[in-house]
Amino acid sequence: MTNDLIAKAAIDRRMAEIVTPVIEDMGYELVRIRLMGGKSTMLQIMADKPDGGIEVDDCAEISNAVSAVLDVEDPIADEYTLEVSSPGIDRPLTRLKDFDTYEGYEAKLETAELIDGRKRFKGELAGTDGDEVLINIEEGTIGLKFDWLVEAKLVLTDELIRDMLKARKDAGEISEEQFDEIQTITGSEED
Repeated sequence: MTNDLIAKAAIDRRMAEIVTPVIEDMGYELVRIRLMGGKSTMLQIMADKPDGGIEVDDCAEISNAVSAVLDVEDPIADEYTLEVSSPGIDRPLTRLKDFDTYEGYEAKLETAELIDGRKRFKGELAGTDGDEVLINIEEGTIGLKFDWLVEAKLVLTDELIRDMLKARKDAGEISEEQFDEIQTITGSEED
């Protein structure tokens, strides 16, 4: 299996094998899955519709279906909480195709090893070239192999918020009035 950022640890990959067919059969995509330890165990599932715009009701539907499968498969020894959420606007980029989808937007990427003396890169996404993710940083455009990445996510910018809201408005998910209301809230910071 390719090293993607959907599931990093072995247990996450095992969980992904179990839940991916369920989620895909329902018409959604698995964006990320993480089993988090700590005081209590939590299985975090991030899902989306192929063209975006997942809602709370969708998450509840996925949660019910995934719970049923996990009860049968029983892959987690301890008691755990299941959390199904949308990727959010400043979403993690977990598949190579995400870097083409969000070309032109600002992102933060982190690599496992040092690349030219650094692990963190912030800049504008410039698509992909083969198995490389292209990003415009101060020094110019660089290519990072997708396999090198350990973390990648969009940066919450006014442009990103505006475009995501516009896409939702165009899809009829929010009305003109709601859109204007949200615009006012996001556009209120000082220059």
